[in-house]
Amino acid sequence: MRGSFYLKLAKDGMSKNRKLYLPYILTCICMVMMFYIVCYLAVGADFQKVYGGETVQMVIGLGVSVIAIFSLIFLYYTNSFLIRRRQKEFGLYNILGMGKRSLIKLLVCENLIMSSVSIVAGLVLGILFSKLAEMAAMKMLGGDIGFDIHVEVAPVLYTVVLFVLIFLLIMMRMLYAILRLRPVELLRSESIGERPPKTNWVLALIGLAVMAVAYYLAVSIEDPMTAMMTFLIAVIMVIVATYLLFIAGSVALCRVLQKNKKYYYKTNHFVSLSSMVYRMKRNGAGLASICILSTMMLVTISSTVCLYAQNENAIAARYPHDISVQISAGGGTMFDSGDMNLYISAVDEVLAEYGQIPQNAEQYRSYTVSAMQSGEEILLDVYGLEASGDWDYGKAVSVNMIPLEDYNRLTGANRELTEGEVLYYPYNMNYDGDTLSMEHFGTWKAERLKSSPVNLGEATVDLLGTLFVVVRDTSVIDKAYQYEIELTEKNNEGYVPLMSQYYDFDLGCDEDMQIEIYNDLYDRIAQISTESQEQASIMVESRAQGRGDIIALYGGLFFLGMLLGAVFLFGTVLIIYYKQISEGYEDQGRFGILMKVGMTRREVKKSINSQVLTVFFLPLLVAGLHLGFAFPLISKILGLMATGGTVKFLINVTIGCYLIFAFFYVVVYMVTSRNYYTIVNSGDKK
Repeated sequence: MRGSFYLKLAKDGMSKNRKLYLPYILTCICMVMMFYIVCYLAVGADFQKVYGGETVQMVIGLGVSVIAIFSLIFLYYTNSFLIRRRQKEFGLYNILGMGKRSLIKLLVCENLIMSSVSIVAGLVLGILFSKLAEMAAMKMLGGDIGFDIHVEVAPVLYTVVLFVLIFLLIMMRMLYAILRLRPVELLRSESIGERPPKTNWVLALIGLAVMAVAYYLAVSIEDPMTAMMTFLIAVIMVIVATYLLFIAGSVALCRVLQKNKKYYYKTNHFVSLSSMVYRMKRNGAGLASICILSTMMLVTISSTVCLYAQNENAIAARYPHDISVQISAGGGTMFDSGDMNLYISAVDEVLAEYGQIPQNAEQYRSYTVSAMQSGEEILLDVYGLEASGDWDYGKAVSVNMIPLEDYNRLTGANRELTEGEVLYYPYNMNYDGDTLSMEHFGTWKAERLKSSPVNLGEATVDLLGTLFVVVRDTSVIDKAYQYEIELTEKNNEGYVPLMSQYYDFDLGCDEDMQIEIYNDLYDRIAQISTESQEQASIMVESRAQGRGDIIALYGGLFFLGMLLGAVFLFGTVLIIYYKQISEGYEDQGRFGILMKVGMTRREVKKSINSQVLTVFFLPLLVAGLHLGFAFPLISKILGLMATGGTVKFLINVTIGCYLIFAFFYVVVYMVTSRNYYTIVNSGDKK
């Protein structure tokens, strides 16, 4: 036979089965389009011209591998619906004289058509929509970009290579499915359901136990750093438990319902429940996939929306003043000498040149040291803990000591402390005692402050918790410094602890001038540090300059979240659609027989609604349960990203996202259940 014959036969077969092929091809096109857009944004040269563009590209680049892996798994999985539906047709071709070699040629033609249409159409749409995506991302960064469309060669090549490999793998799977079955098996493959699985209480209980442990981890962990380290473990446990519960646990649930005579021996429940038990293994896996994808979409979108909507709060928390100057040096010279006055004088000179006067100025001293919290004790010997293997990064904290004199000046208080007393404030860590034990210092009588003694600033982006401690005077800080020196010498470490002075203030000018002042300040202070005998570590920060970094980071995460959310949504809808369509064809003959023996159309519709309602809304409910238990973990992780005070907002965003998704889910249910009923009902008309 000529190649054109197989090509025509492939076109006819796909046309006659367009109800199955069209959604699959559209999804493939969307996957290709999404992957190209992400690749294009990750390497686009225009972003590098805008401040913060490189950060956006770095964040979006994380989505390249995610979408690639998801496309492979998802398209490979959904293709099984096509194989199962077409096997009867291929068996008929084989019985009529078409050998398996000819069937292979037919499948190759079908895959060539699907892959060509998907890749070409996906690239065309990707090129067109990539400009809209680029403009949206640029708008978030405050940059301008023209309307001209650029075609990047690298993203096109990456996209073509990836999806050619995916379609090749899918085709190999289809060929294997055809070659391993005999013609009679192909003819009967659609009508052969799965054997009724036995109730596996062991797997069901294991799934329940794993889920309980994952939920316990999510709600019990208080430390934000531990929450971040535990998140991936909890996610894996939830995925495994979800599949076990939907596959084994759903069978057990059906068996329990069958034993309930009042529920089971009703027309609509009897037929639907018997049908579900008969093929629950495959049904459970599909429902679990829908549940996991729904949860991933809800978590991704709610988290990134919350981050992006709260970026101004994050900027205000990270940069409490327009300009912050930090000068750090070893030893107590920064506290006792007048070196700091040189830097402050330089700052005032630069401000005078711009006609600016520092507003809301704050000046204070501090000493920061790394430590580990062990119960109610703070351990300072980090090197010794690492050497002995007792170091726990999840319990690591930064201790920030501030003299009482500076605290009183900043807050306007008039507190007094005796030698054995301190004030403290924990940030992103759990401590609430009336005493504070610290290595090398013994135990202090401690009072917890209602607010931080100094601006949080850098602590809001520190992955470690921070313990602010107000001590009686600088002699306590000097004692801590000397102990740190002894520890570094003892462990042959080259690290030299630093004491710091801060000079923070606001300006009464626009952000453009603030950035100019920031640049001049840094150059002038760096020059003084170079000329001095004891060089200091300098850090000058500007809110106007840092705003772009935060907007770029949160904007990139928001943009990536929307893209991944759309991809997960495509996957959810397609699995739901194929699940309903494939089961409709499988149930067509069964319900046709039941109607021939006296079951009315109304009873058939009730049975269908019972079956669909029983299984269709279960993933939505479980996804909501997953999201609810994951909320404490997510809120703590977001707290590490300088989004303090967003818990209430995150609750509202999460509930809003879930309600919107639930509405969309109901719409999909109504459409697919109508298609399911149409397919089942059409069997009675034949």
